Amino acid sequence: LIQVIYIDTKKMRVINSAASLNGDKLVLTTRAATRRVHMPSTMRHLASRNQIKISTGLNNGVMCSAAAASPAQMAPEYVAEAGQGVGMYRGTDGFLYCDGVKIDDIRATAETSPVYIYSKEKIRSNYEAYQEALKGLDSIIGYAVKSNNNLKIVEYLRELGSGAVLVSGNELRVAMKAGFDPTRTIFNGNGKLPKELELAVEQGVLVNIDSEFDLENIRQAAKNVGKAARVLIRINPDVDPQVHPYVSTGLAGSKFGIRNTHLQWFLDEIKSSPGELNLVGVHCHLGSTITKVNIFRDATLLMVDFIKNIRDQGFDLKYLNIGGGLGIDYYRKGDTLPTPMDLIDTVRDLVSSLGLTLVIEPGRSMVANSAVMACTVTGTKTNGNKNFIVVDGSMSELIRPSLYDAYQHIELTAPCSNPVDTFDIVGPVCESGDYLGKDRALPTPSQGDGLVVMDAGAYCMAMASTYNLKMRPSEYWVEDKTQITCIRKGETLDDYFRMFEGL
Repeated sequence: LIQVIYIDTKKMRVINSAASLNGDKLVLTTRAATRRVHMPSTMRHLASRNQIKISTGLNNGVMCSAAAASPAQMAPEYVAEAGQGVGMYRGTDGFLYCDGVKIDDIRATAETSPVYIYSKEKIRSNYEAYQEALKGLDSIIGYAVKSNNNLKIVEYLRELGSGAVLVSGNELRVAMKAGFDPTRTIFNGNGKLPKELELAVEQGVLVNIDSEFDLENIRQAAKNVGKAARVLIRINPDVDPQVHPYVSTGLAGSKFGIRNTHLQWFLDEIKSSPGELNLVGVHCHLGSTITKVNIFRDATLLMVDFIKNIRDQGFDLKYLNIGGGLGIDYYRKGDTLPTPMDLIDTVRDLVSSLGLTLVIEPGRSMVANSAVMACTVTGTKTNGNKNFIVVDGSMSELIRPSLYDAYQHIELTAPCSNPVDTFDIVGPVCESGDYLGKDRALPTPSQGDGLVVMDAGAYCMAMASTYNLKMRPSEYWVEDKTQITCIRKGETLDDYFRMFEGL
């Protein structure tokens, strides 16, 4: 099947066609769309599908763009022989797969729709990429539990050898439940509570100092426990990570960390409390979805200067924590993005020269591309100049597009020969901002068809809510290529009513 899209440059409208190859000729079946579109935006979103071969030429004001629906035209990383790939990919039979299992087969067995589906093998390969990158360095891979706190996933990463990075008392308790070594666990956050700090100090967790009051709370927690806290200072290097402001964390005006110009005050306070505060390292965190690894080197060069200054004052520093934030290919265009090896290679010489243990905090790059949220199509509609695909998934289950205007790739789960149109993919939540994707070129689906939001393993289920009393969905993973296992039960209305029993 060849999907052909004509863009009328005079009337600024899209004309959609389905076409088949008959020898060396295209046989077209055309249907005109009634909506007007902004041509550059449309072309950009079509290009993001990486399924376009453009043969353009103005003929009476009409531009022709042919979009090949064949899996062979997709980015090679996301196409594989049916049942033989790793992670999420389009099989050569046209169906979407998770490892060796069709997504539609998992949807059919799941207790809820929408449902989150993970590749256990992809999580393992992501972790091993960091392991390989860090060979030859003393290091701690600290999985950012905030990105996905599913207990089964957290336990699996601990089995692989990961440490944990935590930002709340409950995440600390989950890490303890999962069996993490506390000495390879880091407690971050700008608002850590006294009782949480007491638990962290008691367990021997590494604690980041984030502010003046945070230092005082840590000092008091250490007194209460009767044990010195192992602390790092989180310093804002004031390096621009060039990402969305909501996920930028290392600039001078960030709510996280201390001003680098105020470092000496913290050092003096720590010197005055040797029985409560044991300074063992420094920490910085630039942001998330970073795609330029030179930014990590820029920040590390600044941190090296701070480390030398601190060591000159008699502190025995052991750890340099450069945070996380490595981006992934959300657009699924097959772009060459930095790998864990690329990231570590930018700082390897600096860390080695200082004799430090390097701590990194991957979350998104560890689990995001291991999962999809699979939805069921409720129907399609047109209002004004907008076409909509309405699905049972929503901002309640996956809020990143609504919250950050984030792009996540969207695909149908099965081959579809219907004409391609441009759609907004929306959920049933009573908010105009409830959408999963905008201006996406997709074949027109039928009611009951499967649709997935790709790369949904990080900051998706972890940020889900019960808004509109939509219950958080179940989660499954595929292990050993073909075994479908439930790793989290879906919430039910009975769970909601249970919170009011006896009141």
